[in-house]
Amino acid sequence: MSAKRRSRKSLLPTRRAMLGGMAAATGLAANQAQARTRRQVDAALREKIHTVVVIYAENRSFNNLFHNFPGLQSPLSSVSKERLIQKDRDGKPLAALPPIWGGLVPTEQTVGGVTHQIGPDAIKGLDNGPFVLRTPAGELLPHGLVTRDLVHAFYHNQMQINGGRNDGFVAWGDSGALVMGQYGDTAAETKLAGLAREFTLCDNFFMGAFGGSFLNHQYLICAQPPYYPNADTSPAAHLIAQVEDGPKGTRLKLQKDAPASAMDGPPKFAANNISPDFWAVNTMMPPYPPTTRDESSPLRLPPQTHDTIGDLLSRKGVEWAWYAGAWQAALDGETAPRKTFPPSPNFQLHHQPMNYFASFAPGTPDRDKCLRDGGLGSTPDTNRFLADARDGKLPAVSFYKPQGDLNMHAGYSDVAAGDNHIAAAVQTLRASPQWPGMLVIVTFDENGGWWDHVAPPKADRWGPGSRIPALLISPHVRKGHVEHTVYDTGSILRFITRRWDLPKLAGLKMRDRAMTSRAGFAPGDLTEALEV
Repeated sequence: MSAKRRSRKSLLPTRRAMLGGMAAATGLAANQAQARTRRQVDAALREKIHTVVVIYAENRSFNNLFHNFPGLQSPLSSVSKERLIQKDRDGKPLAALPPIWGGLVPTEQTVGGVTHQIGPDAIKGLDNGPFVLRTPAGELLPHGLVTRDLVHAFYHNQMQINGGRNDGFVAWGDSGALVMGQYGDTAAETKLAGLAREFTLCDNFFMGAFGGSFLNHQYLICAQPPYYPNADTSPAAHLIAQVEDGPKGTRLKLQKDAPASAMDGPPKFAANNISPDFWAVNTMMPPYPPTTRDESSPLRLPPQTHDTIGDLLSRKGVEWAWYAGAWQAALDGETAPRKTFPPSPNFQLHHQPMNYFASFAPGTPDRDKCLRDGGLGSTPDTNRFLADARDGKLPAVSFYKPQGDLNMHAGYSDVAAGDNHIAAAVQTLRASPQWPGMLVIVTFDENGGWWDHVAPPKADRWGPGSRIPALLISPHVRKGHVEHTVYDTGSILRFITRRWDLPKLAGLKMRDRAMTSRAGFAPGDLTEALEV
């Protein structure tokens, strides 16, 4: 995969231009030229960007929403049939895709006056490869339908990526054929696609960590997993993964009664929330409210003490906030339980990463100041994040986590709900007094188990994982542009760190070193897409 991109007039010189300009210089002269260029870039950032907003949606791979968007470096339509084939658990190509285990739309829903319920026998016999999501009648699947969820977890994702071949998604998923599905008309009809056509779409942006929402929310704020000390002697001992190392890397051990073939059902593994060396890699609960009411639950993670981007910003005196949709409703116990369908507003405890840290425990100054209720819905009248945006009161750095039924997560949200909500948020931000100095980053926490064909670069043991969509929206990004620079979730932290001259988090240092060693370059910091 190449990190090269087209040259252009830019606020921030491209890496290619920097390297080309320094090729004729040697030794001290080259170092001085690089230092001068970086100073110019940093001065431009301080002049132009004063407000950063991160909108963090849920669980969509790049292919699932943008597979043939115009201008992509690797559109799905250009990929050979050989690279699309999925392998069974024995490593042999599947003759066809299995059924969609559990059904495409397992619960009766009505969209546009039409009632849908699509069970496991309704769509089967699909050819081995990606397919457009459709109803049994052959119509494009409405964006307003909530499909079944797909497994998205730390070890599963690595087994699905399979060393970059991306041919294990069906074998190691739990939903059969569904992992290979894409929405056929999103490039034309979704509001996110409209924003991508107007601003910048990043087509080599990868989720920072392998796996699911829990770990990737942690990666967003600190670029590393949480740690569970002495997990083997704790109530969480049974959550430690059973793994085996081999030529294909670290893999989960199959249970004895697991089906041998993906055609016969999903794989079976023991619990694998914690790595054998005690890092929390799959869903754990926060130590502070809102959390599980069972204080003795083995899923409750001990308070974490390593630095987050919030800690660094606070020490620097830079105002920031994490706005969580339905936060106060969850504290008040008013949100619907996850198993209610469709849940509203739905609040996911493990989507609130700051709530795992001692520095944001109840009673601490930063919790009261920085962990803010985002409110409910999609208008400034009920949504406090949008109200602050409308009134020009956003802090310098804002993270916005929409409530569950508006975040696009399969199983309890749908594409249309999240698409409309994010578009409404962007519209409010563009009308804000802060817009002239704003950079909005719209991305997804992880792929949600959906397949993608682009191999992530190799780096450290945590990731990067599969490719996900990311949009850069600002007066200062290139318009109507697809940016091919390689990014990961940590690139958001790299940008914030650079703009406000913060120390680099330990996890970012590890990723940059590992990826440079293995891939020949480190992820970009988003500056590559900015211009005057």
